[in-house]
Amino acid sequence: MRSDGTRAPRPGVSGDVRRDLYAALAAALLVVAAVLIGRRIEDTDQTLFVSWPPLLASWGPHLGPGTAAAVVVAAAVCVHGPVVAARLSWRALPALAWATSMAWIFSLALIDGWHRGIAVRLTTRYEYLQVIDRFHDIPAALHGFTDHILIGSPDHWPAHVAGHPPAATLTFVLLDRIGLGGGGWAGVWCITVGATTCVAVLVALRALAAESLARRAAPFLVLAPAAVWMGTSADAYFAAVAAWAVALLAVAVTRRSPVAAGASGLLFGLTFHLSYGLTLVALIGAAVLVLGRHRIRERPVLLVALAAGLAVVPALFAVAGFNWWEAYHLLVTRYHQGAGGTRPYGYWVWANLACTVLVTGPATAAGLRRTGAVLIRGRRDAFTLPDDSGARAGAEARLAALVAAALLAVVVADLSGMSKAETERIWLPFAVWLLPACALLPGPRAWLTAQAVLALLLNHLLRTGW
Repeated sequence: MRSDGTRAPRPGVSGDVRRDLYAALAAALLVVAAVLIGRRIEDTDQTLFVSWPPLLASWGPHLGPGTAAAVVVAAAVCVHGPVVAARLSWRALPALAWATSMAWIFSLALIDGWHRGIAVRLTTRYEYLQVIDRFHDIPAALHGFTDHILIGSPDHWPAHVAGHPPAATLTFVLLDRIGLGGGGWAGVWCITVGATTCVAVLVALRALAAESLARRAAPFLVLAPAAVWMGTSADAYFAAVAAWAVALLAVAVTRRSPVAAGASGLLFGLTFHLSYGLTLVALIGAAVLVLGRHRIRERPVLLVALAAGLAVVPALFAVAGFNWWEAYHLLVTRYHQGAGGTRPYGYWVWANLACTVLVTGPATAAGLRRTGAVLIRGRRDAFTLPDDSGARAGAEARLAALVAAALLAVVVADLSGMSKAETERIWLPFAVWLLPACALLPGPRAWLTAQAVLALLLNHLLRTGW
């Protein structure tokens, strides 16, 4: 009893933490259900076209050259990450986050060895490097790009080339032109650029929410299980471009910078020509504009600069003869010509979410629960950037708004039926914006450990591929 006669609270797990654990448990049960039901469907109907549902992977416990490094990186971030992120100068933090993220992605990829883990990932029969020699005349290749999308068309493109606008393939063509040809360089490019995604998200969080929340999110952004699929896939590169488009928009709004707005528009235009599905990143961009709506009203030239930048890449491709809308409609047909037309929507519409759990980890599931609580109790004025002299009130609400926009993008992509399977890779550009929810969690070391253990188990027990 206390001195005032009231009963002292019993030591133990608080109600909020208990609810966090329930959220993580519910996410784990979703994954278990997706594995068991998916295994049953694949054994009986063979309509999922994945060996270890819901992931495109196969069972294969193994160790590799990257095992020791991955364990060391994980341990270092779990033990020291929260303290370092809180105390290091902001000028140094993004650089350290980038370097650590690269170390984490490279070490996980090297568990499969250099050859299988990095050098040949982008050289398979589905991938971009298969068609490098067909782009010796780039204008002609772009002009006739849509002629080779459908199966049955002359020399139809491999699956990933046909499934994306030509900026994706053109990236690797240009790397080849400057002497960085082959799967090794392509893999290094995707990992090195993809690792900057965490920096872009940090920049956006600091601009829109608060530096303290960005610092709390930093270790979770670095040690994300998503790193398993960022090394090596072109979607890691796509995620970085999309993330920097959003980050520059956040900087443009908070600093009232037309230059940053124009650069953001330029990257948004490139994003939409890297992947058709990444048009949904516009939902996250819209959240930024809503949060900064009062500052935009004060300086509407920001929208003009954003629109001007946004028009550049589409205009260049249109002049080259590439019709985005025609290509997209052909892609829809091509998608249903292949496995996408057979894979059952009724399974993947929820199993895709299980994939997202594996990409973002149990900490994000718990963080999303807290995000929902913040959104429910947040006042309307909390979802607006404070004026220059105001306190950073409502920072958690603005972070929650960004996370909610990313979650909405995932839901729309899921319901579209154009993402049945392989979403552990395809949805990386959305998944990275769910990770900031972890900044709302207490006890970060325990949650970071859970994230790291999941990533290490995935890469040591399964052989991922696409």
